[in-house]
Amino acid sequence: MNRKLYLPLMLFCVLVITFAVQLQRNAQGDDPKALESALVGKAVPIKMAPDLLENKQHNAEIFQQGKPILLNVWATWCPTCYAEHQYLNYLAQQGVTIIGLDYKDKTDKAIKWLKELGNPYQIVLKDEKGALGLDLGVYGAPETFIIDGKGVIHYRHAGDINEKVWREKLQPIYQKLMEAK
Repeated sequence: MNRKLYLPLMLFCVLVITFAVQLQRNAQGDDPKALESALVGKAVPIKMAPDLLENKQHNAEIFQQGKPILLNVWATWCPTCYAEHQYLNYLAQQGVTIIGLDYKDKTDKAIKWLKELGNPYQIVLKDEKGALGLDLGVYGAPETFIIDGKGVIHYRHAGDINEKVWREKLQPIYQKLMEAK
């Protein structure tokens, strides 16, 4: 019998095994949307970054406030960022420190956005060319990093922050860092 006849059957078996393994991983609670970050456990890779709202530059010291910080990557061209913005305002009102990174955006549009929708950010960094986003390994907006009080990244979340994401994923890490400070 010709071996070429078995090739489609072997490919089918490989696909079935691959899908079965992935289903098993999902059943065990692995998040298929989770993005690993090579920066977890490392300091935020910032040298100098301009402030969106003030004529000044910031360095890594803004992430060394002695308490955990959310670094939220956003842009006015991002519809998901618009969807999460109200919840970020809520978190800021609850005392969560958030630093914004306006990613690959126009300054005038970003300032208008914050005036109209509210500003949940303690500091807003401007990243018009995406250089800092590239250093962070950002795939797109929105993405949020949880950073401890010494400026070390502990977690990366791709996608919007809403009540469920905050409660189930981010808040437990944030609270643990708050208790450790």
